[in-house]
Amino acid sequence: MPIEFLYLGVVFAVAIIFFAVFKRPLYECMFLSFVALVAVTGTWKNVGTYIWDALQEPTLYIIFAFVISANLLSKTGIIDDCIAIILSIFGRLKGGAGFVSIIASSYVGSLSGSGPGNVATTGVFTIPAMIRSGFPRHLAANVEAHSSTMGNMIPPAGMIGIAFAALDTLYPGRYTMSQYWLLLWGVAIWFILQRILTLYFMCLYYKVEPMSKETVPSFGASVKKGWKAVFLPIIVFVPFLLTSKFDTFFAAQLGKAGASAFNSSLLLFIPSLIVVLGILLSGKKYIKEMNPIRIFNDITDGMLKVVPTSSLVLFAYFVSNVFEDLKVEEGISVFVSELNMSRVALCFIIPLFTAILGMLLPGSSQVKIFGGIIISIMAAAGSNPMLVAAMLPCICGAMHGVTPPYCACVYTGMGIADSELKPTLKNCMIWVIIHYVLSVIILLELLPLWGLIK
Repeated sequence: MPIEFLYLGVVFAVAIIFFAVFKRPLYECMFLSFVALVAVTGTWKNVGTYIWDALQEPTLYIIFAFVISANLLSKTGIIDDCIAIILSIFGRLKGGAGFVSIIASSYVGSLSGSGPGNVATTGVFTIPAMIRSGFPRHLAANVEAHSSTMGNMIPPAGMIGIAFAALDTLYPGRYTMSQYWLLLWGVAIWFILQRILTLYFMCLYYKVEPMSKETVPSFGASVKKGWKAVFLPIIVFVPFLLTSKFDTFFAAQLGKAGASAFNSSLLLFIPSLIVVLGILLSGKKYIKEMNPIRIFNDITDGMLKVVPTSSLVLFAYFVSNVFEDLKVEEGISVFVSELNMSRVALCFIIPLFTAILGMLLPGSSQVKIFGGIIISIMAAAGSNPMLVAAMLPCICGAMHGVTPPYCACVYTGMGIADSELKPTLKNCMIWVIIHYVLSVIILLELLPLWGLIK
C-alpha cells in the first residue's frame, strides 16, 4: 500500500474526529487536517507557499463576492420582484422553481465554468424562489448546488478542454473536438434528466405542493411591478455568453492566459455591478434609506454567511497544495494501474476513487493529473477512450463541488438559503450517490449515448 494513502487517511481521520466527536465546524476541521498533514509529511518549510498559492485561487473570491452581493440585493427588494415573476410562471407546478434552477443553472454554468460561481449567480434568484414556493431550505440549497455542477460537464466549460487535451495526447488526431462535444451533450442529457427525476421524487418526499392559486402572483401584475428586475439575470448572463461565443477573439487579443484571467475577473466584477444596478432599479425607497451605517450593517450581515464557506474553501486549497507538492495523485495512480482490474470493476471503482479525491482536490487538478492515466487504464480494459474522456468532467469536476467536506457548491447554496449543516449534508449525499450510480451506468454503456463513436 503506497504511503500516499496514509496521507489521505490522516486528512480524513482528523476531519471526521473533530467534526463527529468534538462537534467542531467543518472549516476548523479542514484547517486542523492541514496542520496534521504538514506535521506528518514534514513540509513545514513550504507552508508559506501552500497558503500563498491558495490565496490566489479565483474561486475563493468569487464565492465571497457573490454571497455578499446576494445579501445586499435581498435588502433592496429587487430580488423579490424577480422571484414574483418566476413564481407567476412556474408557481402552479409542483417544484416548479426547482426545475427552473436545474435548466437555468445547467446552461449558465456551461458558460461560467465555475460551479460555486454558478450557484452564486443563479442561486440568488432560484433559491429564494424555491423557499418561497415551499421547498425546505436544505433542499433548495442542494437543488441549486447539484444543478450548478452541470456547468462543468456541458460545453464550452473550461474543464472540458483539459479532458480533451488528455484524450488527444493519447490518441493524436483520432478524435475531433466537435465529435467530443457531441458526445458530451449526449452524456449531459442523461444527467439533466437524472436531476429532474431526482427533484420530482424529492418534491414527493418533502411534500412540496404547487402554490395555491391565491398565493401565485399574477404574471401581468408581477411584470408590471418588477419588469426592471428582469435586467439583472440578463446582466449576469450576457458577459458569459459573449466570452463563450467569442473566446477565439478574446484569446487573440489578450492571449490564452489573459483570456482566462479576464473570465475570472468577470466573475468578480459582475457582483458589484448587479448590486449597484439592483439598488438603482429598486426605486427610491432603498436609496433614500442608504447611509454608511446601513451599508456597513448590510455587509456585515452577509459576512456572517460567507466567512465559514470561504474559510472552508481556503483551507481545502491548503490541503490540495500539499498533495500536489508531494505528488500524492501520481503515487495513487501508479498503484491503481498495477492492480490490472477488469473493465466492469474499473467502471465502479474509478468514479468512487475520484469522488473520494473530490472531497479535497479540485476537479480541474484531478483531470490534469489523473485524466490521461484514467483514460489509459480504462481503455486498456476495453472501455471506449472518448467516452471515458467525456466522463472525466462528470466524475471529477461535478463531484468535486458537492462531496463533503469540501463541497464548495453546497456551502455556497447554504449561505444563500441560510440552511442548517446536518440536513443539508444528509440530503446532499443522496444526490451524490445517484450521480455516482448514473456515472457507473454510463461508463458501462448501458444507456444509448448520442455522439458515441465506437
